[in-house]
Amino acid sequence: MHFVQAKGILSSKNGMNLYRGCSHGCIYCDSRSKCYHMEHAFEDIEVKENAIELLSHALAHKRKKCMIGTGSMTDPYIPLEMETGNVRKALHLIYKHGFGFTVITKSDRILRDLDLLQKINDKTKCVVQMTLTTYDEDLCRKIEPNVSTTKERFEVLKQMRDAGIPTVVWLSPILPFINDTEDNISGILDMCIEAKVSGIICFGMGLTLREGNREYFYSQLDRLFPQLKQKYISAYGNQYMIGSPNSKYLMRLFHQRCKENGIMHNNEQIFDFLNEFEEKDAYKQLSLLDYKI
Repeated sequence: MHFVQAKGILSSKNGMNLYRGCSHGCIYCDSRSKCYHMEHAFEDIEVKENAIELLSHALAHKRKKCMIGTGSMTDPYIPLEMETGNVRKALHLIYKHGFGFTVITKSDRILRDLDLLQKINDKTKCVVQMTLTTYDEDLCRKIEPNVSTTKERFEVLKQMRDAGIPTVVWLSPILPFINDTEDNISGILDMCIEAKVSGIICFGMGLTLREGNREYFYSQLDRLFPQLKQKYISAYGNQYMIGSPNSKYLMRLFHQRCKENGIMHNNEQIFDFLNEFEEKDAYKQLSLLDYKI
């Protein structure tokens, strides 16, 4: 890891990345793409050493409460977080200033902060987003080697359910000729139904490849699935969007199962839900005032 002084912490859409780079080792990671201009080795995590100070200042001076998000570029619950505690420090600030919070992760390390997530959700709104790609534990360990397994993530979803914290699952990416099967999609959906997730985000059955992440992905295919790289090259060339041959059938299955079980499956609707800020204390105080009157 290495440290930098950041100029700012919140994006125009109120997202933050406390770290740059990742040690999860997912073979398909889009964040490796050169378009993001990461000037250091991907596994050499960049730590924004002044992130908490910047966040404290930003939240104190915001005129309007909103949802604060993290995890879109780098999973905040990498092992390094257990040393720095920056996510937990950020959660304290978010709770203190009365903002909402949403996070995307693949790690059960998030359970360390369950107490703060509950406090935020009781006061405003907290949504935990969890990525699920494969129902098969052995395959999970291949394509996402340093991350909590699917079953471990499933346990997180159930604990969030029991704590009253809404969850959203990212069904992505689905890798052609690897996990684009009915059994896999059905297995993941069964987990989502049992965990009573609020919504499932899916942009189609496939993945994206561009300069940077394509080369890494192909090198991992050579290591894990011999001869499969050539099948990708023959089928897709240098395409950015890599769609599964089974996409239409699997998408029909996905939408049907979600509809039958009351799970949001319209991406726009889910993003509206993620961005909508709620201040629950205000409603409680209003109700109490009305009762006294």
